[in-house]
Amino acid sequence: MRQPPRYQDRQFPHHVCKLDKSLYGLKQAPRAWYSRLSTKLQSMGFLPSKADTSLFYFRKGQHTVFILVYVDDIIVASSSNDIAVALLRELEQEFAIKDLGDLHYFLGIEVKRSNGELLLTQECDATSILEKVGMELCKPISSPLSTTEKLSVREGDSLGPDDSTRYRSVVGALQYLTLTRPDISFSVNKVCQFLHSPTTVHWAAVKRIIRYVKGTIHLGLKISRSKSMLVSAFSDADWAGCPDDRRSTGGFAIFLGSNLISWSARKQATVSRSSTEAEYKAMANATAEVMWVHKLLDELGIPHPKAACLWCDNIGAKYLSENPVFHARTKHIEIDYHFVKEQVNLKQLDVRFISTADQVADGFTKALAVRQLNLFRNNLNLQE
Repeated sequence: MRQPPRYQDRQFPHHVCKLDKSLYGLKQAPRAWYSRLSTKLQSMGFLPSKADTSLFYFRKGQHTVFILVYVDDIIVASSSNDIAVALLRELEQEFAIKDLGDLHYFLGIEVKRSNGELLLTQECDATSILEKVGMELCKPISSPLSTTEKLSVREGDSLGPDDSTRYRSVVGALQYLTLTRPDISFSVNKVCQFLHSPTTVHWAAVKRIIRYVKGTIHLGLKISRSKSMLVSAFSDADWAGCPDDRRSTGGFAIFLGSNLISWSARKQATVSRSSTEAEYKAMANATAEVMWVHKLLDELGIPHPKAACLWCDNIGAKYLSENPVFHARTKHIEIDYHFVKEQVNLKQLDVRFISTADQVADGFTKALAVRQLNLFRNNLNLQE
């Protein structure tokens, strides 16, 4: 590794540092590795993505290659197998790499192929969580959170230092599980709100989520071919749903064609004075994600309809995106208003109304009953 700036040895300015630790042992090592790999790929004609710094792409004629990098784990997707083989041979001349064949496992995510479809699961991670908590033989449950109880920071007895550390560790593992399990995004986000001071009630909620994972351990996200390349989004909010600070929970689901590609369940940063304001904040967050997806598709040269479709179940928020007239209840959300309104004026966003019963993002803002939860999972393309 080159000597760090301002720390060069004046007597030996051209000497380099020998790394006695592994790639993960030094803070500077990943940056140095990424710089070297990026330089090599760009010398081969690859372009770094401006939307995602871990993505590189190469286009020449009818041939296209995508490279996704996470430290020293790399995915290569190519329109031609010969080009992929030639790329690996070129990289082998400078780096010690190992070709693991077709994608089947990446950062804990298992990839299963069947009838031209992909199923992304995390069975190993889910099993590891069950073993970590000692609940391998627990009785499964049909929903991750109760619909009749709302968790509060004031409920239950505080956990001891060791139990609190265990709580944070298990919740962190569950949070990683949401990469392919959007059905537990809201419940995991809820228990994450008590990491600073967990209680026995919060730990009981975590164990309920684990019991739900036990019964759905083979569940995964299905990715299939879609004739449509329309980017569509569903946004929703649960106004003043938190009993502690009365902040709202916002959520959205982004689809590319029929495939779910992005989702979020998060408590909003500020208190909303009306349900319209809470819904509009959720719309603004969904709009930002949609614009990012559009930018990425444009950069990769993937054709798609210019206008994305945003579905919202609040008629007031929909009218606000089209009507330039402010009133007393909404003038304090002017920034979010102008952001969404600008995309509507540019014909890049089409805001439409959808009934609450058909709202796909409903499960990202509140706990659902079993029947609604099954419908929610089906709408998100989750299957075993």
